[in-house]
Amino acid sequence: MQRTDVIKRTIAEVVEDRRKQLSPGQVFVDAFAEGGFDTRVDYDVTITDSLTSSRRKPRYPSRNMLKVVDLSRGPQEFYWHESPARPGDPAVDGADLRREAANHFHRSPIPPLFTTKAWVQVPDGLWDDPTSFAEFINYRLVVRLATAENVTILRGEGGLLTMPDIARLTDGGPFGSTILSACNEVEQNGSTADGLIINPADYYRLLGSGTLMRDVEENGVFIVRTRLVDPGTAIVGDFGHGALLFDAGRSMISFAEPPPGTFAEPGVALTAEIYERVVLNLPTCFFVVSL
Repeated sequence: MQRTDVIKRTIAEVVEDRRKQLSPGQVFVDAFAEGGFDTRVDYDVTITDSLTSSRRKPRYPSRNMLKVVDLSRGPQEFYWHESPARPGDPAVDGADLRREAANHFHRSPIPPLFTTKAWVQVPDGLWDDPTSFAEFINYRLVVRLATAENVTILRGEGGLLTMPDIARLTDGGPFGSTILSACNEVEQNGSTADGLIINPADYYRLLGSGTLMRDVEENGVFIVRTRLVDPGTAIVGDFGHGALLFDAGRSMISFAEPPPGTFAEPGVALTAEIYERVVLNLPTCFFVVSL
């Protein structure tokens, strides 16, 4: 290899390393310096997973609950999942004590990923200040995208709240709490409830009226607070072993014309996209509870 080729390759590697170290906003601002309002940047990461919060009290997104499968890192065509026993199934030894012993095992192709999209309107002239422009992308556009991602994971087509295989639980039973009853049911199905997704209004109501939220957290249950779970309900489940988030491992940010009704007034708009979908391996280990 000639020396000039070595130098060119070394420079390319330095540029690529710098891109990997920069925030999404900094990468876009660097590209904007050359491309102006025609700029589009394709990232080889999912940008909602690229920023850390500077809050003293973090509020975690729903993706933090899930085991993420980055489909860009290697070929994967299928995933495994189970379904509960059906009426008329032959008896299975031990199923009276271990419900999961009677489960059916399945292999399914990875379903098509959904496009999660967010929009922001850039304040006029902000692009003239590279530092502020990068911060706006990082902490407004990417944060808006994280909210849209919560919609995809929870409420959108294929979201947890729309999955018919997840049972509803309305009776607190001997525990006096549907949250604790659901935790027990998950363990009776051979797993452990490690996650709770709850509306902030219910979280703070329960936090202020007793010890339930503290007890649940001290027992190792990871809590996500989000408006996208309706007040009066929550999701309890084994997120660590019972669910997957298939992730394309890529993202896009560009200037674009927003659909009608996106903003209250005209202006320069940025959009961002990621591509993902949640699936359940163990649907019997998830419950939507009524509080």
